[in-house]
Amino acid sequence: MNFRKEIERRRTFGIISHPDAGKTTLTEKLLLFGGAIQVAGAVKSNKIKKSATSDFMEIERQRGISVATSVMGFEYEGYKVNILDTPGHQDFAEDTYRTLTAVDSVIIVIDAAKGVEAQTRKLMEVCRMRKTPVIVFINKMDRPALDPFDLLDEVENELEIEVCPLSWPIGSGRSFKGLYNIFEQKLNLFTSGDSHRSPENIEIAGILSGQADKYFPQQAQTLKEELELASAGYPAFDHGRYLDAGLAPVFFGSALNNFGVRELLGCFLDIAPYPGSTEAKERTVSSGEKSFTGFVFKIHANMDPNHRDRLAFLKISSGVFERNKSYLHSRSGRNMKFSNPTAFMAEKKSVVDKAFPGDIVGLHDTGTFKIGDTLTEGEMINFKGIPSFSPEFFRYVENSDPLKSKQLAKGLNHLMDEGVAQMFVNQANGRKIIGTVGPLQFDVIQFRLLHEYGASCRFEPLQLYKACWMECPDKTQLEDFKMRKLHNMAHDKWGRDVFLAESPHSLDMARERFPGIKFHLISDFAD
Repeated sequence: MNFRKEIERRRTFGIISHPDAGKTTLTEKLLLFGGAIQVAGAVKSNKIKKSATSDFMEIERQRGISVATSVMGFEYEGYKVNILDTPGHQDFAEDTYRTLTAVDSVIIVIDAAKGVEAQTRKLMEVCRMRKTPVIVFINKMDRPALDPFDLLDEVENELEIEVCPLSWPIGSGRSFKGLYNIFEQKLNLFTSGDSHRSPENIEIAGILSGQADKYFPQQAQTLKEELELASAGYPAFDHGRYLDAGLAPVFFGSALNNFGVRELLGCFLDIAPYPGSTEAKERTVSSGEKSFTGFVFKIHANMDPNHRDRLAFLKISSGVFERNKSYLHSRSGRNMKFSNPTAFMAEKKSVVDKAFPGDIVGLHDTGTFKIGDTLTEGEMINFKGIPSFSPEFFRYVENSDPLKSKQLAKGLNHLMDEGVAQMFVNQANGRKIIGTVGPLQFDVIQFRLLHEYGASCRFEPLQLYKACWMECPDKTQLEDFKMRKLHNMAHDKWGRDVFLAESPHSLDMARERFPGIKFHLISDFAD
C-alpha cells in the first residue's frame, strides 16, 4: 500500500465526556468490533474487581475511574483506528487537554438522562479552539431519558455548535424499541440484555413506507412525526461543515448494550478526517510530506511497574517513522535512535517497525523528553501545543519515611514529568510544593508513589491563589521584586522563577507596583 493510502485509511480520535457518561464503555465496544478484545472489561468481573481494558493503572481499577489517557490501535474493515480514551473527571482535565492536540477528530459522549454537563462544556471549548470536528453520541437510551428534541437543543445551546441527527431513538427506558438510522435508512431493533450480539438491522424503503409499522405499531406514528419535525428543524448533513467543525452529527444508542455503536463506528469511519496538517511555530506541516516529523504529547511513568519503564507518547505528524533510524531531538539538538518503539493496546505493547501520520508510538524514555518535544529527520521544528496552566490547588509535600527519600525524589520527578501535576520549590525554605488542577490528583500521586515507588508521603495544606510565571526585560526590577517577595518565590521543574500569589488581591498589587513585570498564568507565555 502506498504512502498516501496509508494516511487516508487512518482515523485518530479522542473520546471525551463528563464522568459516568459511558465514555470508557463506548471505547470497549468499539474495541470489540475491531476484534482488539474478546470481552469488554466493563462487563467482565471477578470476586475482586471490575475494570475496563482502557483503565490499566491500579488506582483506576480500584476506584473505577479513568485518571490517565489510554491509547488503543486496531485494524477494522481496512481502516487503522487509533482511539485515545481520556479521563472524564475534571481533576484530570489537563491530561485530556494535551491529548486533544494529538487527535484529528473527537466523539463526545453525553448521558441521555443528564444532558450536557460541566466538564463536557470545558472540553468542547478546547475542540472549538482547535477547530476539531466532533460527533456526538447520546448514550444510555435504554434508561429513562430526556426528550430527544430537548437533548439536541441543549447540545446546540451548551456546546455552541449546530447539530444534525443521523439516527433517531424509538422511545427510551423500558419503552425503548430501537433506532432509525437516518444515515443508512435502516431500522435497528433493540433487544435488552444481550450486549454481545449485534442488533437486528432491517432495510426499509424509508420510514414513511409503512414497512416499519409492524415492528412497533404503537410508536410508529410518533416516530414518523418526530422524524418530520427533525428534518424540518435541523440541517441536512454537510460533510464540509462537519470537517470545518461547524456541524456536529448526532447518534443515539446504549453503549453498555452494544446498541447503536456499530452505526456510529461505520459512519465515523466514512466521514471522519484522516490526518491533515499540524501547526508548528516555524510553519505548517502537512501529513503528506515525505520527511518525518512528530511530537510528544504525553509522558507516562511505570506503564509496567515491574520494569519501571517510562514512555513518551509520540504522534506522527508527517512522513514515516522507522525503527532504528536516527532522528533529531529539536530541543536538545541531539540525534536519537529507538530500537523498541511500541504500538499500544492500553497497557499491552508490541514493537512496531514503521508508523505513519496519525499513529501513536511509544518511545522508551530515560528522562530526555518533555511534553511538546519534537522529533524530525533534521529540520528544526517546534510544534505548537497546549501549555501547562497555573494549578488551582496547592499542597506542601513531605517525606513520611526518611529511609525512602531517594525513592520519593525519583517518584516525584517521574510523575511531574507526566505533566498532570506540577512541582515548585520554595526559594526561601526549599520546601517542595505540588500544584494540581483538582484535589483528587493528590490522592492519585500519593497512591502511585506508594504502590509504584515504595515511597510514602504526606501533604500539608497551603493556601495559594495562582502560580505565575514571570517575564521582565529589566533585571534590576525583577531582582528587587524577588527580594521583596522571597517567601512567595519558587522555581518550577525547569528552574524558572514562579511567583506564588496568595490571593487575587496580592497578584493585582504585584502587577500595579511592578508594571515592568508580566505575570503569566500559563507556562509558555502564550496568554
